[in-house]
Amino acid sequence: MKPQRIALQTYRIYGLNGSQEVLNAGCYSINYIDIKSRSAAEKNKDISRLLSNYKSKVNILNADKFVIKYNDLRTQGIVVSFDGKIKKQLPQFDDDKDIGLLLGDQITDPQNLGQIIRTAECSGIDGLIIPDRGSAQITDSVLQVSQGAFVSLPIYNCGNVHQVLQQFKNEGFWIVGVENDSSGKLWHEIDYSGKVIIVIGSEGKGIRQLIKHNCDFIATIPMQGKINSLNVSAAVSAILFERQRQISTKV
Repeated sequence: MKPQRIALQTYRIYGLNGSQEVLNAGCYSINYIDIKSRSAAEKNKDISRLLSNYKSKVNILNADKFVIKYNDLRTQGIVVSFDGKIKKQLPQFDDDKDIGLLLGDQITDPQNLGQIIRTAECSGIDGLIIPDRGSAQITDSVLQVSQGAFVSLPIYNCGNVHQVLQQFKNEGFWIVGVENDSSGKLWHEIDYSGKVIIVIGSEGKGIRQLIKHNCDFIATIPMQGKINSLNVSAAVSAILFERQRQISTKV
């Protein structure tokens, strides 16, 4: 039985950075590109160069028509509609000796998911895993917050998180959960090099207990302020850049 083909989805992104990344990628089907006349986008040399590849898709709109169509969006004068498949099937990593992946367990806030995508790409992580159920999915809002980082960061889908983590262990991965837990190890005392999966939990409840049992280590970031809570995207930033620091110092 042949696997079912996953239909492409239609997305919309706006602003110079995200639009430029999409147009430059060459892996998406562009539906249309709306440009506001005399805007920052129309005057941008990099955007103009890319638009020459999509002449039949470009619409130059005067200011009044553009504002009516896009209202209060901070577009910088460009909106791109495209078809694509952002999430990919999760491959096997048997032959990879050094790889770091990030898995979000029930991250439900689209703003946080977009920030996590951006941070993961900037920190050199090798891929982000987003479960099919119980988590925010890829939407226009998520892509917008990511500022185009989704183009170069591999994003994978998965079904049962528990089973996926067990499979990763069979492939030689260490599983590190990130939790505000007094019994955990300090985040900078854990070795993130080699084959590692970093698991982050939901904004309110953290990692589910069943998933926590799959973790080989729990990394914790002690709070010094009066608020004993750290935004999940901020926690991800601390962990992933610590991993990058460790890798860089070993080179």
